Amino acid sequence: MTKARHACETLVIGAGLAGICTALELLDLGRSVLLLDAAPRSQCGGQANDAFGGMLFCGTPEQRRNGIPDSPQLLLEDWCRAALFQPDDLWAQRWAEAYAARNRADIYDWLHARGIRFFPAVQWAERGNHGDGNSVPRYHVAWGCGRGIVQTVATQLFGHARQERLQTLFDHRVRSLVQRNGAVVGCQGSSPQGEFEVEAEHVVLCSGGINGNLELVRRHWDPIYGPCPANLLNGTDPRADGALHEQVRQVGGQVVKLGQMWNYAAGIAHPRPQYPQHGISLIPARSALWLEPSGRRIGPPPLVTGFDTHDLCKRIGHLPGQYGWQLLNWRIAIKELAVSGTDANPLFRDRKLLRLLWQALHGNRQLVHELIEQCPDVLVADSIDDLARHMAALANDGRLVPQAMRADIERYDAAIARGPALHNDEQLRRLQQLRQWRSDRMRTCRFQKILDPAAGPLMAIRTRLISRKSMGGMLTDLHARVLDMQGQAMPGLYAAGEAAGFGGGGISGIRSLEGTFLSNCIFNGRRAARAIACRPLE
Repeated sequence: MTKARHACETLVIGAGLAGICTALELLDLGRSVLLLDAAPRSQCGGQANDAFGGMLFCGTPEQRRNGIPDSPQLLLEDWCRAALFQPDDLWAQRWAEAYAARNRADIYDWLHARGIRFFPAVQWAERGNHGDGNSVPRYHVAWGCGRGIVQTVATQLFGHARQERLQTLFDHRVRSLVQRNGAVVGCQGSSPQGEFEVEAEHVVLCSGGINGNLELVRRHWDPIYGPCPANLLNGTDPRADGALHEQVRQVGGQVVKLGQMWNYAAGIAHPRPQYPQHGISLIPARSALWLEPSGRRIGPPPLVTGFDTHDLCKRIGHLPGQYGWQLLNWRIAIKELAVSGTDANPLFRDRKLLRLLWQALHGNRQLVHELIEQCPDVLVADSIDDLARHMAALANDGRLVPQAMRADIERYDAAIARGPALHNDEQLRRLQQLRQWRSDRMRTCRFQKILDPAAGPLMAIRTRLISRKSMGGMLTDLHARVLDMQGQAMPGLYAAGEAAGFGGGGISGIRSLEGTFLSNCIFNGRRAARAIACRPLE
């Protein structure tokens, strides 16, 4: 069979958000581009289609209307404090500095000009356990969620006024990069029609991270989270397999910090799994008690979501069995429990503001019913004894001690009963802090007892670590050029999005301030395109 041959000015490998934004920016600048992806055209947009759609910004109209004082300097201080950059994180830190300075102009304003709007209430994610996170709320949720963002820009790409300059190759999987005289000049691979080769002046890798490949995840797992769990869930499409990371190494490029990942501690089995160990990530209820496999409360200090995801993963990863239980009741669940992702948030996805406000007041009963009916990790019972039997049967490891679990729950409920003036429980103090921000107050119960008969039935959710994002990757400079082992830009080769650790091989260091993934796909992709067109951003 004859090998199909293609030639182009710029080859963009990967049609996720980073690749689409790179290609769109190139067309805007009058350049030609070939966009290639292993998936079919119907799946264009990649993982962004499933993302919740939150982005980290400062200095926006939404912040101003919410009375939030913020500045690029404060954002950068928070970023570096959370990232804990190491001496070899030079380019990562430079990308962080650029993001702090330019996120409003180069991402928020760019999206706004393309018709993307954001929910009016700014959320306060990743505050840090010790003031080492976001000093102020910065998490902006896009109307339409991740799918709305990526499909909006995809529509503008494929309907571009210069669409004659755009070629596409879907269902084409890259097997290797082609290097000639020290420059990367294209790629080779296979498609349903056979082998192919693309020759290009510039190659931009937007091929995602490694976290869909659990074998690679285990190989690079950081023991700070304990040993890599045998029960690790996969929250990433297996096509994010890291194959092109190895190809970059083979042509002499640097791939760094793959042990830095943004995983989550509240993974549960996907109700409708599409691949082995498929999981979804809960946004856990703050008023639930997070328990060890024994049923004893985790702590001190207790686990409360919304403060430090990195720490939650460390704590769960070092438990016996490497799983935990969220113990709550119906009233807490409908008020606080959520699932990350586009389809789990249909009111955000479909831009239903009035229904969303109604749901915030009355609870998300539909989601909780679906989890109870469809997810094996979500258990329900009318009594603590019955619930304990269900938990012991699901875990099947002999670790649960029902009497100890009951004692810890009763002790917590007794602390609530003494009243706010006498609260001396760290979780209750954190709940009080959360409720001081109005967006959190709307979705956080006011000191709800677990064993309150009027709030039942009782629920237990088994939580496990779930593989999600690669925060390390191909080392890039501020023009998104991949650097070789001597720190020099490799002729012809660029990387953007998760493939590049969202910039510089790890722009977020060891932990993200949340909302830095989709936004950096845009930020990286636009910078790569403008560098190729010799019109760099400031």
